[in-house]
Amino acid sequence: MLTYELKKSPGVPLYEALYRCIRRDILEGTLKPGTKLPSKRALSQNLEVSKITVEAAYNQLLAEGYIRSQEKVGYFVEAVEGRNPPPPTQAEQPEKKREFLLDLTGIGTEQFPFSVWSRLQREVMLDYGSQLLLPLPNRGVAELRQAIADHLAAFRGMQVSPQNILIGAGTDFLYNLLIQLLGRDKVYAVEEPGYDKIRQIYAAGGVRCVSAAMDDKGVLPEGLSQADVLHCSPSHHFPTGLVTPVNRRMELLDWAGEDKWIIEDDYDSEFRFDAHPMPTLQTLDGAQRVIYMNTFSKTLAPSIRISYMVLPPALMAQFQKVLGFYSCTVPSFEQYTLARFLGRGYFEKHINRMRKFYKKRRNALVSLLETCAFSEKLTILEQDAGLHFLLKVDTALPDGDLVQKLAHVGIRVKALSEYYHDQGLDRHCLVVNYSGVKEEALEQALSAVEKIM
Repeated sequence: MLTYELKKSPGVPLYEALYRCIRRDILEGTLKPGTKLPSKRALSQNLEVSKITVEAAYNQLLAEGYIRSQEKVGYFVEAVEGRNPPPPTQAEQPEKKREFLLDLTGIGTEQFPFSVWSRLQREVMLDYGSQLLLPLPNRGVAELRQAIADHLAAFRGMQVSPQNILIGAGTDFLYNLLIQLLGRDKVYAVEEPGYDKIRQIYAAGGVRCVSAAMDDKGVLPEGLSQADVLHCSPSHHFPTGLVTPVNRRMELLDWAGEDKWIIEDDYDSEFRFDAHPMPTLQTLDGAQRVIYMNTFSKTLAPSIRISYMVLPPALMAQFQKVLGFYSCTVPSFEQYTLARFLGRGYFEKHINRMRKFYKKRRNALVSLLETCAFSEKLTILEQDAGLHFLLKVDTALPDGDLVQKLAHVGIRVKALSEYYHDQGLDRHCLVVNYSGVKEEALEQALSAVEKIM
């Protein structure tokens, strides 16, 4: 007699629970082809359910071909092709996230201002109510665009109209909008080395990418002869940490002239510890050929997918003409909350607090590296801005082997050479992102590294 423990679950009727149990036994081979199933009455009595429940389960199995009915005899299991389900593929296996003693690639979230953010959310809910359910302006809510414009004026020296600000759910989405706006016939230059995801997004969007060679001042204008669009981060380059001086910025603006575009990615520029953030390229742009982009994903949290770009007025007019049908991709609830967070000065306080917090964390890590047993093999580079620095390692090991050995002792880190697309040379340099570091694990991690140095 078939015996199953049937439990009532929300949204799952008893007959469906019984159907699933019998189907599983058929697929796994527990019920062989030709096996006669118990009568509806016998099974209902054994399981202590109604006869209607058993009848509904049998009818579903019958309809799907798992069983057959023989008049005045009963129900029999059918032969089902491939009834033993194949083992899960690699893609179906639950991903096991490895725990590292020290992860030098992640982003820290422990300082998120939960109390302020939740209070503002409650205010927004009460003040706006059902208005939060209405369609949004395609550029984003006016309150947030005004708050961003005020923030850029106060902290980046940028005088921009809220009408030229476009809000989007992450920079990935905004990059794809720009591909459509500027045209897929354009050639995009991306920094070499650089964040490889940018190149992947442009390639997936169907545009041709070339590498923009760099020296110690940033992108070399003479290497942009093939390009129509330059994607760069002059205020704080990732991963090298370079800051482009004003003379080179003017050269890049001369390159853009009146028929090329520069996408200025200002990601991570807020975290400059020993000086004010560098002025943006956009503030020097008299010809209006610079598209400024930034995000709140790193300054607040990765899950807050609110990014924005400032388009030159003519380009915004073109956007509204050809792509104005796109809806805003950020919920109004989050936009109004962020607008108040910016407008009431909480963002400024948060950034100041984060600068102090991360400067202390950086100093702790730098101090340990400078005094550890193998400090003579280490040289720290570009540590004055951003949430990462470069660590030059005196070793004969290829970069891949060094990264693998570090992973073996519980240290997750990426080599600078991994950010080069065209030159796979060993540079014996590590990119140390310390924002997500657990300080209590630093000494233990260095002791583990000492064994392989």
